[in-house]
Amino acid sequence: MPSDEQIDVILVDDKDNQIGTMEKIAAHSNGARLHRAFSIFVFNSNGETLLQRRAMGKYHSKGFWSNTCCSHPYVGESNADAAHRRLKEEFGFDCKLDEKFSFIYRTDVGEGLTEHEFDHVFTGTYDGDVSPNPEEIMDYKWADPIELIRDMDQNPKSYTLWSMIGLERILREREKHN
Repeated sequence: MPSDEQIDVILVDDKDNQIGTMEKIAAHSNGARLHRAFSIFVFNSNGETLLQRRAMGKYHSKGFWSNTCCSHPYVGESNADAAHRRLKEEFGFDCKLDEKFSFIYRTDVGEGLTEHEFDHVFTGTYDGDVSPNPEEIMDYKWADPIELIRDMDQNPKSYTLWSMIGLERILREREKHN
């Protein structure tokens, strides 16, 4: 299996229809092609969400706080299968995940790279032990989502854009249903 940095990503149109594939770094360079991704937000029974601080060896957004897990599905792999695979690879556990919504965003992540993703957002609940992979995660914490949103507003350069967009939408969706 290739390293995560050497995989091809799935290029998509604005309706998430596959239109091709491209090597991951190339898709994030030179105008950043829209491609499929996923983000996972795991909560515990206290309502806290599990965050990771991205390892310094990551190809972008090194040292930024982000949602529980995020990545790209392999070509031919479903978003759900990819989400479960990466959760196990990054945090050493798996849990039931539900796809909640998707959104498109574009942001400069430095080092000549741009994220331009059609991001599928999954949520899950987990109360067990975690075993973070140090190649992926340099630190982690459980955080109260309301306090986290406040910190994201005050310190946006400490967080990945996709985690801020995703968490705000999750909280809005929860408010609608309460």
